[in-house]
Amino acid sequence: MIEIRFHGRGGQGAVIASKILAAAFFKEGKFAQAFPAFGAERRGAPVMAFTRFDKKPITRRSQVYEPDHVIVLDEPILDSVDVTAGLKRGGWILINSAKPSSAFEKLANFQVATVDANRIAQENGLGTATAPVVNTVILGAFSKITGLVGLKAVIEGIQENVPTKTEANVAAAKAAHDQASG
Repeated sequence: MIEIRFHGRGGQGAVIASKILAAAFFKEGKFAQAFPAFGAERRGAPVMAFTRFDKKPITRRSQVYEPDHVIVLDEPILDSVDVTAGLKRGGWILINSAKPSSAFEKLANFQVATVDANRIAQENGLGTATAPVVNTVILGAFSKITGLVGLKAVIEGIQENVPTKTEANVAAAKAAHDQASG
């Protein structure tokens, strides 16, 4: 079983991203789960969401404590949350950042990849200049960096789960897939 933990802030779409990713894995014939974990439900509050997938049915129903990979939708969260907690050896940390992965010296013991999801979201009209919605963007990058799920399945997941600005979200995921670097 592979487990992915998302770290973001309310309003960035971490919960929807986990759902889209689970749908993408399902499209590829895998069993999948997606679920959130958050306290006060307000815009800007830290949130976590999780996705699991496997080739066989998943019976585990707990929060993900030892993820195989971590996705960070909001770079400043790195200053207040230990996103590496429990991260398995060899796992990726994908960060929404304009900085290159080498800029994250405190994460030097991990595989780090970055994509400027804020810029890509803004270029595609997703959210606002001060509050871009980066969930679909980051999934395109995740597809490229890990190779665990194909971009085609991610796009199908977006098309089925994002009722507004669907084509802009697809374009953003494709752009992130092209631009992610690790």
